[in-house]
Amino acid sequence: MAKKTRKKARQPDDAAKNAHILGAGEVVHQPVTETMEKNFMPYAMSVILSRAIPEIDGFKPSHRKILYTMYKMGLLTGARSKSANIVGRTMQLNPHGDAAIYETMVRLSRGYETLLHPFVDSKGNFGKAYSRDMQWAASRYTEARLESISAELFRDIDKNTVDFVDNYDATMQEPTLLPVRFPSVLVNLNSGIAVGMASSICSFNLREICETTIALAKNPRHDIMETLLAPDFIGGGQILYDRALFEQIYETGRGSFRVRAKYTYDKESNCIDIYQIASTTTAEAIIDKVVERVKSGAIRDISDIRDETDKSGLKVTIDLKRGVDPDKLMQRLFRCTTLEDSFSCNFNVLINGSPRVLGVRELLLEWITFRCGCIRRGVAYDLEKSKEKLHLLEGLAKILLDIDKAIRVIRETEEESEVIPNLMIAFGIDKIQAEYVAEIRLRHLNREYILKRTADREQLRAEIEEMQGILGSEGKVREIMAHDLREIAEDYGRERRSEIIFAHELPVIEEAPVAEDYPVTLFFTREGYFKKITPASLRMNDQQKCKEGDEVAQAMEAGNASELLFFTNRQQVYKAFASDFEDTKASALGDYIPARLEMEEGESAVCMVVTKDYSGYLLFAFENGKIAKVDLNAYATKTNRKKLIKAYSDKLPLAAMLALQADGDCVVESSSGRRLLFHSGAIAPKTTKDTQGVAVMTLRRNNHVTGLRSYNEGEYQSPNRYRTKNLPAAGVLLTPEDSGEVQMGLEL
Repeated sequence: MAKKTRKKARQPDDAAKNAHILGAGEVVHQPVTETMEKNFMPYAMSVILSRAIPEIDGFKPSHRKILYTMYKMGLLTGARSKSANIVGRTMQLNPHGDAAIYETMVRLSRGYETLLHPFVDSKGNFGKAYSRDMQWAASRYTEARLESISAELFRDIDKNTVDFVDNYDATMQEPTLLPVRFPSVLVNLNSGIAVGMASSICSFNLREICETTIALAKNPRHDIMETLLAPDFIGGGQILYDRALFEQIYETGRGSFRVRAKYTYDKESNCIDIYQIASTTTAEAIIDKVVERVKSGAIRDISDIRDETDKSGLKVTIDLKRGVDPDKLMQRLFRCTTLEDSFSCNFNVLINGSPRVLGVRELLLEWITFRCGCIRRGVAYDLEKSKEKLHLLEGLAKILLDIDKAIRVIRETEEESEVIPNLMIAFGIDKIQAEYVAEIRLRHLNREYILKRTADREQLRAEIEEMQGILGSEGKVREIMAHDLREIAEDYGRERRSEIIFAHELPVIEEAPVAEDYPVTLFFTREGYFKKITPASLRMNDQQKCKEGDEVAQAMEAGNASELLFFTNRQQVYKAFASDFEDTKASALGDYIPARLEMEEGESAVCMVVTKDYSGYLLFAFENGKIAKVDLNAYATKTNRKKLIKAYSDKLPLAAMLALQADGDCVVESSSGRRLLFHSGAIAPKTTKDTQGVAVMTLRRNNHVTGLRSYNEGEYQSPNRYRTKNLPAAGVLLTPEDSGEVQMGLEL
C-alpha cells in the first residue's frame, strides 16, 4: 500500500512538470502543403544547392572541399599523403562520413579512370570505373596528391578572385567556387541526382573546348559545331555521330547519343577482344547480358566469354565457333547488349545559386562571364597592392632627400609614440608612409638601399596604368582569358580518345525474331514423324499415337529454341528449329519430316540430333565395325543454311548413330549377338564430316554391326567382361543373367 501511495503522490509532480512544456500532449492539425513547405522544401533545396548539382566551375561542393583541402595541405607540389589523412582533414570542411569523402576522392583520381583529366594523382588500388567487381582499397592503404592540372584550379585563389565563406562550425573558411582557368564543367564527366531534378554532363576534349571558348569570346554567334566535334570519353569507344542530334544537344542541353565498344579480331585464336566500352556500362554487365542471350538461344555463335582485364587495361574476350563472321556477330551484340549504350545528356548547372539547363553555347558564355569576373577581381587585387607599394615608395623617396634629418628626428624624439607624428611633420608624409619608414632597419638607412627601393616607382606606375586599362576594357580581360586557354590547351591537351563514326554508314543486320524458349518434349519415330509436346499436354496423355507399324525411336526433353538436325539415308542433314513446329498432342501423328523439310524423293530421316550450342560429338557406326567420331561443331554454319551435304561417309552402310554431350561408355552390337563395351574417348574426334572412322569391332564373315547406344550404369552384372584393353575387338556374347534367359533344371 505504501508503494501505491508514493506512486500516486508523484503524479501531480509529473503533471506539473509537463505543464511547463508548451503544447505538450496536444494534437496539432497541420495542412500537408504547410508540412511540405517547412520540412521537405528545405531538404530539397539543400540537396540541389549543396550536394548533387555542379556549379559553373564544374564541381559539386564535395569535390571542391576535397581539392581545396589537398591544396592547403601542400599536395600540389609535395609528396603524396595517405588517403586516410586527406579524408580526415577534409572533415573540417565536409560534415560527412569518411566513406563518402573517400569515395568522392576516388572518383576524382587517375586510377579510377572516369575523368578525361583527373585532378588526383593516385597510388595504390583505386578500383576501375569500367568494372563493378574491382573495388578500391581502404584509405589507409592508398596515397594521393594533386595532379599538375589542378594548379589551374587554384591560380590566384589568394587574390580575392572568388568569395570565401565559413565552414560548418565557423572555424575556418572555404571558397564558394574555384577560379578555374578552363571550362572544367564540360571537360570532365559529371552527374548527379537531386530532388525533382538531375544533372548529366558528358566530357569533351580539352583542346576542342578551349578552342571553342576562345572563338565564342570573340564572337558569341560562332558555330560551335565547327570546333567542338563531339563528346570525348576517357574510356574511348565509338560515338555514333548524327549532326542533327548533336545540334539539338548543343542547343538545348538535353538529348542522348549512342556509344559503342571497340574491338579487335584475333584470327589465330578465333576470338574477339573488346578493349574499350561506353562509360555507362561495365565489363561484368556486358558479360552477363551476352551469357543471357546465349542461354536463351538468341545467339549461337559464341562458345565462351571471359573477363581478361589486367594491369594493362580492360579486355573482354569472346571465343567464336568455327566459321563465324566476327563483324556480323558484333553488329548483333551491339543491338542486344550494352556493348552499344546511350548517354543521356542533361546539362543542369547551378548559375548564381539557381539550377538552369543550358546548351553548350549558353554554358560556355556563362563560364566566360564567370572567368572574366575572376580575372577582374584578381587584377583589382594586384592593382590595390601595387598602389599601396607605390605609396610606400613615394614616402621612402622623400627621405632620400635628407637621410640625416630622418635619423635626427627619430633620435631627438623623447617618446616612441611621437616618432610617427614627427616624421609626418618633418617630411610631409602620411601615417602609413611614416610607419613604413620607421620600421626600416638601421643597416638599411643608406643611400644605396633607398635608391634601389625607389627605382621601381616608374615600373610600378606603368603596371598600375596597364592594370587600370585592363579593368576599363572588356576586350583586354577576354584576351587574358584566351591567353590562359591557349597555354592550358598546349600544356595539357591530348588527342581524342573516342572515335567518331557516322550512324548512316553503319551496316544494317537483319536479325530474325527470337523464338520464345520453354520446355518441350520431342518425339521422333522410325518412319520419320516428329512431334513437339509441352509438359502440361504430356501429363494429360502420355500414350503416343503412331502410324500402324511405326514406333517412337527417339524421345528427349529440350527447349523450344533448340536446333534440330535430321540426318538422312543419303548422307545429308537438314536443319530446323523446334520453334518452327507447332505444339501438338500425344494423340496426333505429328509432322512428316521428309515432306516438311522438302527432302529429295526417296530420302528419309534416320536420326534426330537436338542442340543449342553445337557442343558434344556424333558417333557414326558402320556395318563393317568402324566408328567415326565427329565434333558436332562441324555442322555449325555462319549462314542460315537449311541443308548440308556429306554429313557422314557414303563409302560404308550406316548401322547406327549416337549423339553424346560428353565422352562416356558406349555399347556396340553385332548381328551375331556379341556386345562390346568401350569408352568413346578412345576414339579421336575428326572435323571432317565424311570420315570413315576407325575399326572398333572385328566381325566374322556375314556378320555386321546392328546397333550403337550409350551404356546404362548397372545394365550388365559384370561390365568388365564386355570391355577390352585394345581396339578393335570382337566383343563377347551376353551371359544368361545379362540376356534375361532362365536355365531349366531337373526336378527330383
